[in-house]
Amino acid sequence: MVLADRAEIASGATGKAMGGFRQQFSTEAEVRLAQESAKLFRELGAPLFEPVGYMFLATSAAGWERLHKRASLQRSLGVPVEQVDPGRFEGLRTQDVHGAVACWEDGVAEPAAVTRELVRRAAELGVDVRERIDARQLPADVLVVACGAASSELRPELPIRPLCRQLVDVGPIRSLPVDLPMTIEDETTFHFRRRGETLRLAMTEASPRWTSEQVVDERLVDDWRARLADRFPPAAGAPLVRAWAGLYDMTPDAHPIIGEIADGVYAACGFSGHGFMQSPAVGRAVAQELLFGEAELDLSPYRLSRFADEATMHAEQVVL
Repeated sequence: MVLADRAEIASGATGKAMGGFRQQFSTEAEVRLAQESAKLFRELGAPLFEPVGYMFLATSAAGWERLHKRASLQRSLGVPVEQVDPGRFEGLRTQDVHGAVACWEDGVAEPAAVTRELVRRAAELGVDVRERIDARQLPADVLVVACGAASSELRPELPIRPLCRQLVDVGPIRSLPVDLPMTIEDETTFHFRRRGETLRLAMTEASPRWTSEQVVDERLVDDWRARLADRFPPAAGAPLVRAWAGLYDMTPDAHPIIGEIADGVYAACGFSGHGFMQSPAVGRAVAQELLFGEAELDLSPYRLSRFADEATMHAEQVVL
């Protein structure tokens, strides 16, 4: 088995990711993927993964109703989501919050470091890791296309478009709570997480940038810093550390494409911003399907054929 990267391991979207992991999804299929992935993140533990939790804030009655509805689905599937008091976290402004839910098994991770650790383990088991090479140049019985936003370059039949998204780090911030969870405003999608003495910020952009150009929009940087100062006043005026852009590999329904797409060609791409957090489950399921003909997880919702018959899934939000 060969793992080929046209650049270096984790040098693409993975190395630019927010680094969140959650089980709080809005469809059963994706909750199941996340639950399976959670096993690996728990096994990795600190410093690669910190279960500080994911907390969703609702700032309207309608938003609070949506959170209740999603939490009910998640709890029915075994995700320990609970109603919480966000005021327990010092510095967080909560006067406008109608309610909040959180899962404390969720948390934050270091995507590049996690990826390198998994690749190291794979190499120890005999996987031939090759960097700075095009996999199409190698002889293969099966080609697995897992190239993120570049996947459609290899296989044009994949309905994947690159979406430019960006992140911002600010800090240092004095007395930053060590247990501060990933905090998300449900209505706006503005969210932030602690990373050492800094905070990492992101938000779904009002005008999607359908482009492969990875460019930072400075207006968004200013807007997000203002939003952070409002939601977490201790961070007001915190220096800008850096801002950077990366690519989501978006599908029409914001769900991945997993499965055989041609004779000898298999896809695992189109994760639409959730690739890092879903990768442990998907990697295991893909290996099982390729080696044994079927996977323990139900991969049927993710087949390419769903776009032909228009039987698509719908996610309520794509924020991370």
